[in-house]
Amino acid sequence: MKTKTLKKNKVNIITLGCSKNMVDSEVLSGQLLANDISVVHENKKVDHNIVVVNTCGFIDKAKEESINTILDQVELKRKGKLEKVYVTGCLSQRYKDNLEDEIPEVDAFFGTMELPLMLKQLEADYKAELIGERLLATPKHYAYLKISEGCNRTCSFCAIPLMRGNHVSKSIEDIVKEAEGLVRMGVKEVMLIAQELTYYGLDIYKKRMLPDLLNRLADVKGLEWIRLHYAYPSKFPMEILPVMRERANICNYLDMPLQHAANNMLKAMKRQITREEMEELIAAIRAEVPGICLRTTLITGFPGETQEDVEELKAFLEKMRFDRVGIFTYSHEENTSAYDLTDDIPAEEKERRAQEIMEVQQEISYEKNQEKIGKVFRVLIDKKESGRYLARTEFDSVEVDNEVVITADKKLKIGEFYNVKITKAYDYDLEGEVV
Repeated sequence: MKTKTLKKNKVNIITLGCSKNMVDSEVLSGQLLANDISVVHENKKVDHNIVVVNTCGFIDKAKEESINTILDQVELKRKGKLEKVYVTGCLSQRYKDNLEDEIPEVDAFFGTMELPLMLKQLEADYKAELIGERLLATPKHYAYLKISEGCNRTCSFCAIPLMRGNHVSKSIEDIVKEAEGLVRMGVKEVMLIAQELTYYGLDIYKKRMLPDLLNRLADVKGLEWIRLHYAYPSKFPMEILPVMRERANICNYLDMPLQHAANNMLKAMKRQITREEMEELIAAIRAEVPGICLRTTLITGFPGETQEDVEELKAFLEKMRFDRVGIFTYSHEENTSAYDLTDDIPAEEKERRAQEIMEVQQEISYEKNQEKIGKVFRVLIDKKESGRYLARTEFDSVEVDNEVVITADKKLKIGEFYNVKITKAYDYDLEGEVV
């Protein structure tokens, strides 16, 4: 039998899923450090004795990855390389009872809102005064900034409200304080995230307060880029657009998941908007903020989707010419209202449709990138790989969008801004030289 070690605990946090999970892991890290407990992210050395797996339960592939990661850690524990394995996050919130039965080797499972309980298990005290203080898992020049938790929307395909609860906004004061703290740590770019960005403030201020929040954040000295992710199109707060246009440090970038373009699909998905209304909204956004980069996300293979619907979606993309597009295949999630429908499209067909749609977007992306050749953009250097620097323009978010590849004779600083002239363009990436 293994005896309890007197060696100080060291916690390794493994984060799966979205940027919101990453922020939760960073907050946990900050709390552990404040309790004088050593903490690392994604530690490859295995010189830790405790693991926390922060899981994703969004779609089938994410659930599978989460379960495989838990099983890998349980195996390390079985071999005596770990003392404790804890599991938190969305999968744990949604399937806690099942997981406890199926993987009893895990020492404890925690839901998405059970940080104080988890800290207690780790022999740490929850420190409320640490609001906004985190140990960043990202490079120090950018960070995600969560402005709210949960969602009040009732999209038929989405299980997020089941895992994250109803929409709860953070106060403007707390968000600004957190942003100021991030800047002191060296952060130059924040990506505003929420399950639903445009709903911000309705619960605590009784009105949509995203424009006010943006103005307050734009006043934070040292914050060079503020980027907006996950804006819902229905009842979109148009009053944010003048703020985006007028404040130089708010990126001309908007991530607005539309999910589909065929009206019968939008209705079945309970998106509360029609194709015609989406087209009007996009035209109004582009008129209000000239040159804005629009990113959207789509779902293919929703129950009842026909090839005609796919053709309509492709025509919509050709007409709207989005700068960035991501695509998911439909995942049949229990306890969502779409679960009552028959998941009638085989996985291979969902993938084929997704590929067909992305081929349309690939051509659009290539054409838009060709237009950038010879132009100069201000870019932020993210990292150096294989002797080349990888950077982004204000029109590109981390990991999901284009990169600018720079070969430079002189040394460039990671996390600094440079002016770069574009010399070559591909489907999704650019090449350039510092000017």
